[in-house]
Amino acid sequence: MISIENLSKSFGPQVIFDQVDFKINPREKIGLVGRNGHGKTTFFKLLIGQGQPDEGRISVPSNYRIGYVRQEIEFTRETVVEECMTGLAAEEKDCFWKAEKILEGLGFSGEDMKKDPYTFSGGYQVRLNLAKVIVSEPDLLLLDEPTNYLDIVSIRWVERFLQGWQRELIVITHDRSFMDNVVTHTAGIYRKKIRKIVGNTGKFYDQIALDEEVYEKTRINEERKRRETELFISRFRAKARLAGLVQSRIKTIEKLEKHKKAELVKTLNFSFRSLPYKGKVAMHVKDIAFSWDKTDSLFENLNFTVSAGDRLCVVGKNGKGKTTLLKILAKELVSNHGEVVYSPGINAGFFEQGHIMQLNDERTVEEEVLYSHPDVDRQTARNICGAMMFEGDNALKKTGVISGGEKSRVVLGKLLATPVNLLLLDEPTNHLDMESCDALMNAINEFSGAVVMVTHNEMFLHTLAERLIVFRNNSVDCFESNYRSFLDSGGWHDEGIQAAAEEKNIQPSASNEKITKKEVRKIRSAIITKRSKVLKPLEKKIEDIESEIVAMEVGLEEFNRLMQEASLAGDGKWIQTISQDIHRCRTSIDHLFDELEAIMKQLEKERIIFEKEMAALESE
Repeated sequence: MISIENLSKSFGPQVIFDQVDFKINPREKIGLVGRNGHGKTTFFKLLIGQGQPDEGRISVPSNYRIGYVRQEIEFTRETVVEECMTGLAAEEKDCFWKAEKILEGLGFSGEDMKKDPYTFSGGYQVRLNLAKVIVSEPDLLLLDEPTNYLDIVSIRWVERFLQGWQRELIVITHDRSFMDNVVTHTAGIYRKKIRKIVGNTGKFYDQIALDEEVYEKTRINEERKRRETELFISRFRAKARLAGLVQSRIKTIEKLEKHKKAELVKTLNFSFRSLPYKGKVAMHVKDIAFSWDKTDSLFENLNFTVSAGDRLCVVGKNGKGKTTLLKILAKELVSNHGEVVYSPGINAGFFEQGHIMQLNDERTVEEEVLYSHPDVDRQTARNICGAMMFEGDNALKKTGVISGGEKSRVVLGKLLATPVNLLLLDEPTNHLDMESCDALMNAINEFSGAVVMVTHNEMFLHTLAERLIVFRNNSVDCFESNYRSFLDSGGWHDEGIQAAAEEKNIQPSASNEKITKKEVRKIRSAIITKRSKVLKPLEKKIEDIESEIVAMEVGLEEFNRLMQEASLAGDGKWIQTISQDIHRCRTSIDHLFDELEAIMKQLEKERIIFEKEMAALESE
């Protein structure tokens, strides 16, 4: 167990932690949440000894190993697999298969493992650092945004791997679905403290909202009591007969805890400027093809239409051409064949990480937003800067001195300033924290135009995607349904045959080819039918309980109203009766929430079972 006691840390006038007490217990898997700049990475660095607290201490058991993925690139071996093996414990230094298994899960092919680590992109080099830490099997694994450089197939592999992790884990990620599927506890940095609860991020934020409400009500009540007491003292201080009562009131004030008004926590809250469009089709993609060297084609003969209001998500492994496709759709790159045709009246806005290179280092954040569109005035620019968390003097910082994540927010702010009716977004959640991702998802959902988005974030896919462009098996397919249907129809399992085989301790063999495609479709259909029979009743039960909770809460509001009437009437018997009704109602609601939680866990467990069945089918 790691124990943090009375931890305080500041950087100049900015207080990050104030008297934090926190424990990491055996086998806890903790998701660490909090706004960017509130201390998540600082907390990691304190844990690994890269910084010292101003006050307090961190107690770590002797011989306890902490693994942390470093962003610095420093390799000492000639091949990827040999470099990964440097992470193995001394007694396992020759267990190359452990390194190969981790590397394969993270997207390295057999040929990749034989190559020099320095020949890979920065993203793959960070993956190699991640593999070295995982293969070392530390007592505590610290992961800071592990999904940033992973494609969706690798993310799903890491998710399964961490679900089976038998030691301690703390993960920072903006991908809420990834975190919720992995952790047993959620800890949040909130108002310079760390609060930990059992459960996922939804439970944590619900608890925070409740705590905020209780705190504010307590503060208001104490302020009222203080004012009344001070008024009594000022009125009767001079009356000798009441001296004892006055002194008693003075002591009461001294004992009252002073609750400061809670500081407003800044959140991203924004929307895209929608340009009106009355047509039905936004864009035609006609028979496009592209290759960098005219021999190895990324895609060819690709045809699809983007309708007004569409939500089309582009998914697949890294390096297969997703960003290239989006650049062609944005007309920043010309296809080798075919054409992209915008309908008259369509104005597209394109966001990609590479656009941070186009920022003028000498301009301020405000100026970059101001010059984004002719009709943006200074007040509008300031409002957008505030929405992007560049408030006050922070909007006057030059873009040359801000971080890469902040530059991404500037690029996003520039897009917000521009009226568009077609959004082309390339992994817009990178460098945003979880709350910002939620705000972005809402903004995309509310946007009246069409959206084509590259993303690996499965929460975005489940919430937004109506259609998919899927890069897999060295081809590109249009899937004319949502992400849930995509997973039900086989999803990514054809990309993970080896991983599925390893989970069953078998190796793919030539005998797998004996099952015909027709038989596979028949078995898949049977699994989907069975899945529907099992999951539909659970989903219906969840819907019924939610409706019952809503009805009970309406009844509780009515009881509260009647309690106010009874109190005003001074009717003791009525008050007692209503109090009992309120207690019964609240108890029933609590039981319903417990039942709802149990059924939702059962539903998720059954879903995982069917996903594994589908994976096993694809490995046959």
